[in-house]
Amino acid sequence: MGRTPKDTITIADVARAAEVSRATVSRVMNGRLSVAPEIVARVRAAAEQLNYRPNDLARSLSLGRTNMVALVVPDLGNPLFQQILRGITNASAAAGYKVLVAETDEDPEAEAAIASEARRRCDALIMVSPRIDEERLLELLPEVQPVILVNRQGPPEVPSVVVDYGRAVRIVVDHLVGLGHRRLAFLSGPAASSSNRLRLEALEVAEREIPGLDLVRLECGRSIEDGYAAVERVLEAQVTAVVAFNDLVAFGLLARLNEVGVAVPADLSVTGMDDIGLARFAVPSLTTVRVPQKDLGELAWQRLLASIGGAADGADGVPELRLAVRASTGPVPQEPRPVTGDDRIGWQQQGDIFELGSSAGLLARYEFGRRMPQVHAPRPYLHPVRTLGGHRLTEASPVDHRHHYGVSLAIPQVNGTSHWGARTYIRGQGPTLLRNHGQQRSRGVTIDDRELTDDITWYDEQGRPQLVERRRLTSALAFGGWRLDWRSVLTARYGPIQIDSPATSGREGAAYGGIFWRLPVAATTVLSADGDGLDAAFGSSSPWLAFVQGEVSLLLVQPERVWPWFLRTEAYVGACPALAWDEPLVLPPNQELSLSLTAVLLDRALDADEAKTLAGQL
Repeated sequence: MGRTPKDTITIADVARAAEVSRATVSRVMNGRLSVAPEIVARVRAAAEQLNYRPNDLARSLSLGRTNMVALVVPDLGNPLFQQILRGITNASAAAGYKVLVAETDEDPEAEAAIASEARRRCDALIMVSPRIDEERLLELLPEVQPVILVNRQGPPEVPSVVVDYGRAVRIVVDHLVGLGHRRLAFLSGPAASSSNRLRLEALEVAEREIPGLDLVRLECGRSIEDGYAAVERVLEAQVTAVVAFNDLVAFGLLARLNEVGVAVPADLSVTGMDDIGLARFAVPSLTTVRVPQKDLGELAWQRLLASIGGAADGADGVPELRLAVRASTGPVPQEPRPVTGDDRIGWQQQGDIFELGSSAGLLARYEFGRRMPQVHAPRPYLHPVRTLGGHRLTEASPVDHRHHYGVSLAIPQVNGTSHWGARTYIRGQGPTLLRNHGQQRSRGVTIDDRELTDDITWYDEQGRPQLVERRRLTSALAFGGWRLDWRSVLTARYGPIQIDSPATSGREGAAYGGIFWRLPVAATTVLSADGDGLDAAFGSSSPWLAFVQGEVSLLLVQPERVWPWFLRTEAYVGACPALAWDEPLVLPPNQELSLSLTAVLLDRALDADEAKTLAGQL
């Protein structure tokens, strides 16, 4: 007797094989509890053997339910809504439900009709960030029960899952204020968005509570294109930071700012909202608030399922919002200011960073590098470093070399571990991206007026300690500007150490690695004891080196052992005393290595004679 093709298998075939009635098979397939366990087992075994699949339409008619839930969203192109959908889909599938998705294309007028039609086809409804006005929403909700709202608060009898976007925007504002920003622009979202209203209300409170806060509200929208189109109005507003409605708006803003030559965050800080998957890959990486997107979907489903079944809601609350601080925010830009004779200088702690200030303002900020990507070899660094007149002479994570961070002790290879960041030069292969990036972790900082001391442990990529370092940063007024003395003592406490550079691995002229000072890209004149220009200074044993950018100068002096100078002025502007110029530097166990560099920052253009004179007085 031939087998019936699987596409013609019916409930009657299963009943015949299991030796039961068709009604019994129907009760088993629909999960009814009135069938004996041994019969259930026999029916399911027969169904599996015959590869029987119940007809969903017939089953729905029999049960009076579809085992489908409708999801209505304003914009399926928004990654936030995509992740909420994913959370709902995954959670509902476990309960045997499928999801019907409908998009309103941000049209509040069409939303009620779309929601009603979707609900008629399904057992329940989920409305995500509905744009419909309050009066019409209250009329609609009784017609589409059971229903749950996501990111919109409804009446008490309707379950909801709501992110506190007011709290989220306040987190962003507090972060920017902590960086010194006081004049901010808010790029508002869709007028019908309830989360946009929450943001606006929170901004009003922030203005009342934060002295000197000046908020400019600019109508924008929700998309990348909206953010891109807003740049000219942002620049006209003369703000120092922008709070975008969401990450997509921030992406558009960043793209256009890059096109018109506005540096982020040096000229303007930018923040987003939601922390969608692409936020950390933006250029620069985007500071934003992490909204638990997929978790929102799962939580919404749990509460809706409880509503469908008439059970008590035992679901957890919305997870806590957190700020993801990345490269798109930085200190408020400072206008050049006149230098006065009453400047004082000293270190003070500001949260988890340390700032060196004078009576005129911020001179330097010392950060631990905890927010650096691992591929950049996280390490403590100074940025920004400014003259007394407010001119910035450092750059952090610039487009040309993302792993450059202000002033730091950066070494390409320590026993093969990169404390420089990015790719490692391999003989015969060239620059190669390896998983060999270490970390320098501070064990504790102390400050005493003009001196900061940091005790640091260097770790390899496996988390094993390599070196210990005691770092001292001392400052003082000098020569009409100010000086910074960097002293580091490295100790090979955990075994022998070999320090390499690309030059020791076969890349000629690439002997970088040491106390590295990264300057902004600008027209630069190089001065040294061996002559003017890059060629005279590169690889020289000149005890001093000067960079002159316009009317601002940076004088670097090696006060103790003089290492050959590595420097660049074209692809980027930067320099360091090179520790491994043409051969590796080896430290036996417990041996110390003392490194020092003195910098003088001046609001005037040095010539070679003055640079030589000042260097001789240090």
